[in-house]
Amino acid sequence: MKVRDDAKADLAPIDRAPSTLQDEHRETPEKTVNDTNVDESLRGDGHAFEHDLKEDRSPTPTLVVAPLQQWNHPKINIWRVVVACYGLFIMGMNDAAYGALIPYLEVYYSASYTIISLIFLSPLVGYALSASFLNRIHMKLGQRGIAYLGPGARLAAYIVISQHPPYPVLVLAFILAGFGNGLEDGAWNAWIGNMQNANEVLGFLHASYGLGGTLSPLIATSMVTKGGLQWYTFYYIMIGLAGFESITALAVFWKENGRKHRDDHPSTNEKDSGRTKEALSNHITWICAVFLLIYVGIEVSIGGWVVVFMGKVRSSTPFAAGMAETGFWLGITLGRLVLGFITGKIGEKLAILIYLGMATGLHLVFYLVPNQYASFIAVALEGFFLGPMFPAAVVAATKLLPPHLHVGGIGFAAAFGAAGACILPFAVGAIAQAKGVQVLMPIVLAMLVADAAVWATLPSLKKAVPAETEQNV
Repeated sequence: MKVRDDAKADLAPIDRAPSTLQDEHRETPEKTVNDTNVDESLRGDGHAFEHDLKEDRSPTPTLVVAPLQQWNHPKINIWRVVVACYGLFIMGMNDAAYGALIPYLEVYYSASYTIISLIFLSPLVGYALSASFLNRIHMKLGQRGIAYLGPGARLAAYIVISQHPPYPVLVLAFILAGFGNGLEDGAWNAWIGNMQNANEVLGFLHASYGLGGTLSPLIATSMVTKGGLQWYTFYYIMIGLAGFESITALAVFWKENGRKHRDDHPSTNEKDSGRTKEALSNHITWICAVFLLIYVGIEVSIGGWVVVFMGKVRSSTPFAAGMAETGFWLGITLGRLVLGFITGKIGEKLAILIYLGMATGLHLVFYLVPNQYASFIAVALEGFFLGPMFPAAVVAATKLLPPHLHVGGIGFAAAFGAAGACILPFAVGAIAQAKGVQVLMPIVLAMLVADAAVWATLPSLKKAVPAETEQNV
């Protein structure tokens, strides 16, 4: 095609456009200028093409982030996922041990329900600290920092607890354990929640927590009732588990330092405090955080007090009461493994509402049918439907939050939610001191209804942010 001289004159300044403009058009293929576009614009007087380019000189900045990781690619991710699952296995053992050991702590320290319940409340301080520092640790130290701070804090706590110190010191040790749990809970949920097939992989991650919760009361109860050992000998096992995790976690996450994290999660605001503030200003973060706070409170309230409830209200033997807690955690484990494959197919928002409805119905059976065997079955099935809710909530958050807010938002929500393991079981214990342990049932029922109401406020997942690109205005 022959181009008029006046058109060439008009186009001359545009040919000398800076390289940044060319780079912007490379990153957005649909706006790339090709010969056809030039030909079309030159059918007029040549000014239309120049006008279009001037409009494109200030496009909305686009951040291109790394594509979603896979659990098995690169190969090192296989070991990292295994170590993350092992970390949540220890967390499950930690949380479920409280309920199994409460009757023996009461006797050993000659304390009331309210005082003993402080072991539920004390980790709250640790969880709050972990939520505050999680994003900063990622920005400065990367996942490597989580890999040695999380297991290290738990190891130190278990060493102190194993020495059966005075009760105030025991409470401080559980604060340290809460800090380690909060770091790992937030970090590994945010990381795996942003993977391909997140529902399924998170199902295995949280099934590991459930498996720890299943084995912990079984081991602790057997050591005390069958082996004649003191309650604190259980923490010798926890020392070994946490010590092994300290070595393996640091080995597999060694290359994941702060610089790599910043490169993999670019943002227009590079300051860690800015990202945290941005995440906390997003209503999705708070909906998920409050939902998880109540959910974890339900989970640990049942797991923590069912032994006492079965013993005093259902007249079960100590070993049988411990088995009721084991059945509950086994139900959670199986629910996370099985229902995780269903959740993604029907959608996280609807799935959680269905699971909450089923759990509420089974809780009513547990509450209203005064039969020991019916209670065993109902509490196990209730655990089954409660199981997949935490991982499903994390996946929903990854779909609704911008990628650069995943660590700050999801990490905060997970750590904040873990505080539910402290506040609500403590409240149950305090009320049980005055009204009796039977108050567990109506309190949990009210929490189930409240959790459904909170989850119903979550926006439609059709508004999800694309996983691989995001727009920053």
